[in-house]
Amino acid sequence: MTPKKILRRPSPDTTPDWGQNLPPLLRRLYAARGVTSDDQLTYTLKHLASPMDLRGVDRAVALLAEAITSQQRVLVLGDFDADGATSTAVAMLGLGMLGLNDIDFRVPSRFSDGYGLTPGIIHRLRDEGALPDLLVTVDNGISAVEGVRAARELGIRVVVTDHHLAGETLPEADAIVNPNQPGCPFLSKNAAGVGVMFYVLTALRKHLREQGLLPEPQPNLGNLLDLVALGTVADVVPLDHNNRIFVEQGLRRIRQGEARPGILALLEVAGRDHSEISSTDLGFVVGPRLNAAGRLDDMSVGIACLLADSRDEAQRLARELDTFNRERRTIEKDMKTQAQDLLASMSLDIEGLPWGLALFDTDWHQGVIGILAARIREQTHRPTIAFAPDDNGEDIKGSARSIPGLHIRDVLAVVDARHPGMMKKFGGHAMAAGMTLSRGDLDAFSDAFDRAVRDTLRAEDLEAAITTDGPLSPDELHLETATLLKRAGPWGQHFPEPLFDGNFRVVSQRIVGENHLKLVLQPEEGGAIIDGIAFNTGPEVPDYTKTGARVVYKPDANTFRGRTNLQLLVDYLEPLG
Repeated sequence: MTPKKILRRPSPDTTPDWGQNLPPLLRRLYAARGVTSDDQLTYTLKHLASPMDLRGVDRAVALLAEAITSQQRVLVLGDFDADGATSTAVAMLGLGMLGLNDIDFRVPSRFSDGYGLTPGIIHRLRDEGALPDLLVTVDNGISAVEGVRAARELGIRVVVTDHHLAGETLPEADAIVNPNQPGCPFLSKNAAGVGVMFYVLTALRKHLREQGLLPEPQPNLGNLLDLVALGTVADVVPLDHNNRIFVEQGLRRIRQGEARPGILALLEVAGRDHSEISSTDLGFVVGPRLNAAGRLDDMSVGIACLLADSRDEAQRLARELDTFNRERRTIEKDMKTQAQDLLASMSLDIEGLPWGLALFDTDWHQGVIGILAARIREQTHRPTIAFAPDDNGEDIKGSARSIPGLHIRDVLAVVDARHPGMMKKFGGHAMAAGMTLSRGDLDAFSDAFDRAVRDTLRAEDLEAAITTDGPLSPDELHLETATLLKRAGPWGQHFPEPLFDGNFRVVSQRIVGENHLKLVLQPEEGGAIIDGIAFNTGPEVPDYTKTGARVVYKPDANTFRGRTNLQLLVDYLEPLG
């Protein structure tokens, strides 16, 4: 494992006077995450921010209401990741529930179309004789200046729903709903694309009810919250209070078996019991299987799975997505090996690497370079861009992943300002971004990217660190704590799942499954013997039985042969002394 500094999350010195009915451990953990009142732990829907605070929502509602009353043809233009897929499904299902009959969706091809609404998509719709009256973008559109122009030139009205950061120029859409557009007062700037679309639907339902136009029986948009939860977690947006409400409400539906058949089927093919899932399962089990379709083939398969009404159809599509995910893992493993060989060929130790890494191989797959960049970033603790060839043979597409303290889109904006036109297009978030450039500009871009990163970071920012919530006492190291923490979420980005560290005597260790380290541990200060597992350590590890280990871990419930016991999921360990 790459050496890391172990930092402990600051926590108030005194026990908060709120949450007196909570166990002391939870009070400590919540306080360390900035919770200051019981209201922030209340996840009822009435605590959601009002959709009417979203700039542009009135105009979007008016256009959608007219489409319903006039039964216009509406097309939803989605995106090829899990947020885009769930946003598309929410739009299709929600608008149908509210009375729209003529509705369809399209998803751009990652490989031939690129991201978002482009003129090429509009021209293809024209050639097919499939132009809609109204086009609704979900999880994209805020940067589609040319695509929106092409649509409106053909008489198509456009409603943009998005959550990505806006550029200097906004598209001239008929309505834009995006909490991150200039002048929008909406408090939850962290909403995912699926959350924005859900808000538009709730505002539309309110309008239709006031106008006496709501279908009977009145539709319950809460039935869509499992999809909202999945998209929110899978897109790794910060879980502020508003997003935690979405996730918790969606998890409750899933645990009760009231989710979409496609979500239940995806959990089933992954061997997960839907009644016991947590937000972590949405992010690491369901999300990757859904994303695999957009990475390797066509996200329409994933959306079809989410829209499936029958259990049999959902299971068939879930198995197909699971196959895509297995293929994705194989491709990713091979690409990671190539990237590690490329790093080794640079003949540099970790201190000698560029501060900003830009890596390229002609054999890399466009659909997996984002995952590859994340893996290399984890290994080197440097902002990393992985490039793959574009289909035209002249350009390369890059996917960037950043480290804490570096806003990757802002760094790309600096590169663009210093070298106008070098990047043909770029966009993204603080931690992830994408770009396209000519293959011949790669070396110049690599130097420019490295310089921009060096102008932003300090040397100490490149030291890998892991932040924990400190130790658990031997009295807290039991199965009940694991159960308590699993139910105490939802945990996620900026509201991290609890992680603890402590010194342990290593009673025994062995490699299992060729790559995982199985441990038997005992707290240094005494206590019960506990099993531990560290995944993907590789077969070569130190002999911790001789030194003991400082272990960073999460308590987990492990069921084997009908018995459930405490097991520590080890994120990191290092020898003592």
